[in-house]
Amino acid sequence: MAEISLDKLTKVYPDGTEAVSQLDLDIADGELVVFVGPSGCGKTTALRMVAGLEEISGGTVTIGGRVVNDLPSKDRDIAMVFQNYALYPHMSAYDNMGFALKLRRLGKAEIERRVQETARLLGLGGVLKKKPRTLSGGQRQRVAMGRAIVREPQAFLMDEPLSNLDAKLRVQMRAEIARIQRNLAVTTIYVTHDQSEAMTLGDRVAVMRNGLLQQVDAPQLVYERPANLFVAEFIGSPAMNLVTAELEDDDGIHVRFGSHRLRIDPWLLERLPDMSEYADRQIALGIRPEDMEDASLVADAPPDRRFEVMVDLREDMGSEVFLHFAVDGQPVSSAQVADAKEEAGEVIEAHTNEERTPWVVRAERATNAREGERIDLWVDTRRLYFFDMDTGLGIYG
Repeated sequence: MAEISLDKLTKVYPDGTEAVSQLDLDIADGELVVFVGPSGCGKTTALRMVAGLEEISGGTVTIGGRVVNDLPSKDRDIAMVFQNYALYPHMSAYDNMGFALKLRRLGKAEIERRVQETARLLGLGGVLKKKPRTLSGGQRQRVAMGRAIVREPQAFLMDEPLSNLDAKLRVQMRAEIARIQRNLAVTTIYVTHDQSEAMTLGDRVAVMRNGLLQQVDAPQLVYERPANLFVAEFIGSPAMNLVTAELEDDDGIHVRFGSHRLRIDPWLLERLPDMSEYADRQIALGIRPEDMEDASLVADAPPDRRFEVMVDLREDMGSEVFLHFAVDGQPVSSAQVADAKEEAGEVIEAHTNEERTPWVVRAERATNAREGERIDLWVDTRRLYFFDMDTGLGIYG
């Protein structure tokens, strides 16, 4: 059994910088947990403390029931896969994969068996005699993974292993890693800044910000029930649309932002009993781009689920269309949102000001919406998100 337990794991550098703060997380035997977050959020530092490559300032790391704080990396029975492959250039792929086994003085027959079995698993049978410089990026990454697999460790630790690959190869390798990890059932911690990797690979996703764990949950739950404004803005592409809003109780509960007003679906209100506490208070309203649509494409779209906008930019994506526009209402001013936007590399659009907020809708490709024209948008008001403006926490039942 190889459960990994992090109990109040903390890293403070000599200059006082706290890279990881009081991280509590239990990872089950055979589970793949992905650490995701902006650059500098502490995810790689946490991984390196588990690996024994970074000194622990506080808390404990337990692997397979054994506290390993004071154990050197080589004695923790873990294997790492790095971003830069770290292959020996003068060795063949075979020798790279078998080198750690040779150091452990395993017999030649056992080394041969493990390397050949792993090569078949990874589709490397035809390149075992080649040197790393003659291999493609994907093949080098497979060799690096093979070197970890042949050791048959208690746990895999992967630090952004796909970031050096092109987009298409990254998707292919992502699927390979998921398949291999499921087949081997080895406990795995995977670090990435790519939310697509996090959402498709992980049994659970651990979202970090400024050294603090923001939320850990199954990928779909992180997407559907973000714990706070940071997670809501960070997870999802395009990101969740956010705006400052107010609740109004007038022939049903409505949410108003600027001149726009939407009736909240009674089905949703039944699941949000705490919403009554926010009457006549400012809240943050969130709507995901896919939960809106060109109203002309929705049969019987009721007026109180629609609002009109001017299309600023149309992006044809083939299977869908992204429509960019600005809504009336103040942008959500929050450090959580600012951090997520900065990581995404977003620029502030020209029409962003104190009373206008840029949004995007993921519309069907059948839409006739054009730049510079006004259209009606329909909103699925069963799928609205609300956040406390003071704490940034999601408002749920």
